[in-house]
Amino acid sequence: MSISADAPNTPISTETPPMHNQLEFFIEQARKSGPIRTAVVHPVDHNSLLGAIEAAEQGLIEPLLVGPEHKIRAAAEIEGIDLSPYTIISTEHSHMAAECACTLIREAKAVALMKGSLGTSELLSAVIHKTKGIRTERRLSHVFVFDVPNYHKPLVITDAAINVAPDLIAKRDIVQNAIDFCQSLGNESPKVAILAAVEKVKPTMQSTLDAAALCKMADRGQITGGIIDGPLAFDNAISLQAAIDKHINSPVSGDADILLAPDLEAANMIAKQLIYLADAKSAGLAVGAKVPIILTSRAEGTLGRLASCALASYMVKHPRMGA
Repeated sequence: MSISADAPNTPISTETPPMHNQLEFFIEQARKSGPIRTAVVHPVDHNSLLGAIEAAEQGLIEPLLVGPEHKIRAAAEIEGIDLSPYTIISTEHSHMAAECACTLIREAKAVALMKGSLGTSELLSAVIHKTKGIRTERRLSHVFVFDVPNYHKPLVITDAAINVAPDLIAKRDIVQNAIDFCQSLGNESPKVAILAAVEKVKPTMQSTLDAAALCKMADRGQITGGIIDGPLAFDNAISLQAAIDKHINSPVSGDADILLAPDLEAANMIAKQLIYLADAKSAGLAVGAKVPIILTSRAEGTLGRLASCALASYMVKHPRMGA
């Protein structure tokens, strides 16, 4: 089946989202700008197929369903989904589906990827393949976007899903990916807090050494586009009053757009605490490849899935800023 490249779409507005309806705002703006053609990899179960169809019905994506056709149709029959409006690209198994989806991206027949019913590691292995993948010079990383009731703007936490124990060079890429992502949302100079347990550089705490080095790398132009400070503990990254009480003078304190955690465990715990204890709403993407990758958890609700598609749309519609 011949698939042509996407026609140009209306750019997404980069207005400031309203308080506490931030994800809904992103969805509405992305819907107005038109769907992005998205390769949905191996959508053979309830969550992955329904998530893709929901996003299509909301006008956020134009899905190309890539995977074993008989399994996709079987899942659709169980859910009562009419697949006649959608393109199915049949493959033998999930690994081939991931490879095929990357080929669609390289051939400009799709502009985003969406994870279906396969492991994240299997999908990303195809993405970073040296010859058949869609990698860039950057390291892949994950960004969570949170609408937190007690915070005044969208909050990005990185990296809670891909890089387990990033070294300094990996953290540089993670920070740059997050800055580029925030720029695609219309924030031209996002504020980045490099998190640690303390605010002072301690030779025995690697996270504080990395924070200091990242700040100097920003001074030297090795990281661009953001305002970076650290090490900062979580309290004085989020609360200006906490910073004042500790005599910290920082342009980031109390107004951070991005929190860089020292490792995946810390980022993941912060993210889940915000969701389950602070009633935060969340969405997320993998960034740093040639296109945004919509990675949604099996436990993700409808809002999170739709918002993740909307965030991918922002990145696609603002290539002058996005990675």
